[in-house]
Amino acid sequence: MAAAAIPDNDDQDQSVSPALIVDLAAEVSQTVATRVAAIQDITNRTRILALNALIEAARAGEAGRGFSVVAGEVKEVSSTIEQVTRELQADLDGKIAALDRFGTRIARMVDRDRGTRLADLALNGIEIIDRNLYERTCDVRWWATDSAVVDAVAEPSPERCRHAAGRLGVILDAYTVYLDLWIADAKGRVIAAGRSQRYPGVIGTDVSGEAWFRQAMSSASGDDYAVADIAPCPQLGQALVATYAAAIRDGAQKRGRPLGVLGIHFDWGPQAETVVKGVRLAPDEAARTRVLLLDAQHKVIAASDGRGILTERLPLKTQGKSHGAYQDDQGRTIAFAATPGYETYRGLGWYGCLVQAPVAGG
Repeated sequence: MAAAAIPDNDDQDQSVSPALIVDLAAEVSQTVATRVAAIQDITNRTRILALNALIEAARAGEAGRGFSVVAGEVKEVSSTIEQVTRELQADLDGKIAALDRFGTRIARMVDRDRGTRLADLALNGIEIIDRNLYERTCDVRWWATDSAVVDAVAEPSPERCRHAAGRLGVILDAYTVYLDLWIADAKGRVIAAGRSQRYPGVIGTDVSGEAWFRQAMSSASGDDYAVADIAPCPQLGQALVATYAAAIRDGAQKRGRPLGVLGIHFDWGPQAETVVKGVRLAPDEAARTRVLLLDAQHKVIAASDGRGILTERLPLKTQGKSHGAYQDDQGRTIAFAATPGYETYRGLGWYGCLVQAPVAGG
């Protein structure tokens, strides 16, 4: 076994880990066993030599009596060395075992602390998403009361639809987190969009079958909104979007009759990537840690390494907890935090998650 490197100055002492303590305990145990075995071998050989000397002294009779005394002393010394060796081994074995238990206990404490820190980072990530999406719920309810938007569905005409589309374009210029904003009439036909030149297939699209449209049309008041899980949008080049919607109501009144729906398509990909890649990890952790956002079914909807989005499902084991960490059967630390929501945004049951592989050779 290669000897563990032991730091020999104060700067290097910062790198000492519980795993090093456990490794050193194992190495000391092995060294003691080797040295004790060598001493026992020497003792056995000495005893045999002493026994042979006694035999020869007996044969020599009176002439060998003095040599017999020396051989007896050698045999006694050999027995004493054997006894001391046994006591030393027993003493060292106990201390090494205690050192091993101590290192293991510290390692568990460090793992617990690391898990708590990673879970806190997961919570921070999902909180940032929640606050961001809360703003989307405010945007859609506010913009659904814009006079140009209301007029476009109250009395549809080419001129009013163009005016509303122009208004949506102005909003999009100011809010770069959106791919497009759509106005759909009561039947679910898109009659105006903010970027119809960039996405020419949008106008005339039938969204009556979309859950966000149906939920918005059946909402009780202007305080309500609808939201869809992350999905690719065919009309927007298959880009991943988070769609939020609100009813456009008669007279822009909170209890007015729904005349149509405003749907806003949040540009999920780059916004989510910024969040998962922005989680602050120590330099030695970054290469072995995946930062993820998961939906309510634990499907990956964002990943710091860009893998598995909408195709991978993480078998998350929360055990009914909203926040925590555990080790899986691969030795990885899995830290998670459920969406806490923000203000009036309750969230969609999503999770922030970090998957950290163990240190190589650790």
